[in-house]
Amino acid sequence: MKTKLSTELISLLEVQSAPFVLIDEQYQIVGANQAYCENYGISQQEIVGKHCYEVSHRSDVPCHQHGEDCPHQAVFSTAKPHEVIHTHFDRHHRPEYARIKGHPIMGDAGVRYLGELVMPIANPEELNCDDMRMVGHSPAFLQCVEMLARVAESEASVLLLGESGVGKELAAQYLHKRSSRHDKPFVAINCAAITETMFEDELFGHERGAFTGCIGRKQGLFELAHGGTLFLDEAGEIPLLMQAKLLRVLESGEYRRMGGTDTLKADVRIVAATNRNLLEMAETGHYRLDLYYRIAGIDVRLPSLRERRSDIPALAEAMLKRITDAGAPRCKLTERALAKLTEYDFPGNVRELRNILLRAVAICHNSIIDADQIVLGSSLATSQKAGITPLVVNSVVSEELQKAVAGIPIAQLEADYIAELLKTHHGHRRNVADILGISERTLYRKLKQYEL
Repeated sequence: MKTKLSTELISLLEVQSAPFVLIDEQYQIVGANQAYCENYGISQQEIVGKHCYEVSHRSDVPCHQHGEDCPHQAVFSTAKPHEVIHTHFDRHHRPEYARIKGHPIMGDAGVRYLGELVMPIANPEELNCDDMRMVGHSPAFLQCVEMLARVAESEASVLLLGESGVGKELAAQYLHKRSSRHDKPFVAINCAAITETMFEDELFGHERGAFTGCIGRKQGLFELAHGGTLFLDEAGEIPLLMQAKLLRVLESGEYRRMGGTDTLKADVRIVAATNRNLLEMAETGHYRLDLYYRIAGIDVRLPSLRERRSDIPALAEAMLKRITDAGAPRCKLTERALAKLTEYDFPGNVRELRNILLRAVAICHNSIIDADQIVLGSSLATSQKAGITPLVVNSVVSEELQKAVAGIPIAQLEADYIAELLKTHHGHRRNVADILGISERTLYRKLKQYEL
């Protein structure tokens, strides 16, 4: 039997521009506005009488039975407003992250309803790039996504904080895609990979004849990013001399190419990232405090993988799909493999998880990845000490291994592995060569081969 709503409650539904729904104490929908129906692909005639969790969660039971913070439960038990971040499923059954604001609404004869306002935060496809995706449903992850969504709408500079491998460049790309600059360039620079002598040239460019061997004009990254976003990865590695020059550009919006006399304008939004404590560096004289305050207009901390262990299974599945979409056979993780991954601390975070899965895909049998194929950091170090050659380091790959990887380019695996080691060890080639068990000269040849 459908509940007949008062004129006041009908007006409350229609006045909301965002998706809005009224729900009774039995989780049944008694009314919804057009925006809510369109978002979930159901007509206003059909939606009344359905359970809220059927429509938004595509589930047979209320969300609190899945361990989620349920606004229905909170509002009906406390009679107070309650806000949560949930993963809902839109009309195409695609997940989307949304902030839910639940309010107690009084109807006729003192009947209480839950009024839910749904504000979409992000479509997971926006948290996507060529190599990996930001995936998760844990509170730590959803709170981070919501913060990024809010920050994206601002023009303020952003400093992304977090351990190595948490996905700071992905977050920077998301900020750009959600900003008013989304149709302009997104340009990234890894500050740890640029020598001090080349920094100014990379950022500002040069004119012909600016230095010996210079035969033409080069646009710098500020010029290439004009109107868009410039992402300074590893911002803690910017040389002190360059920090002063960078600060002048950020303060005045003006710069010159090396060897040039024309003053150029820089209209860019700065997003920076670091896994170092820049304030501590400033106290020891290794970082300019005025530059820190310029790039840290808003700071956002990205959680480590061990802070959101519940996301590891979904993240691993998404990564496996990306790996196998590149040509490898479809692989499935066993429960033992997932348990082993979930219990691990991942000092290298999401990037380390990806490398572990790349290796597992290459050595698994019959497309099933069991716990034995999940080689974690300590296990890999032990195997190397025992004389077992790392998977993708050998210059000569055996025929058996080529069959195992079945479609994944060996060169790509090797390049990814070396790039990860260089990142972890801050570009120290000697350390990386020792880990790989090859000479520094051989490593140098591989760096040139893969353009690393």
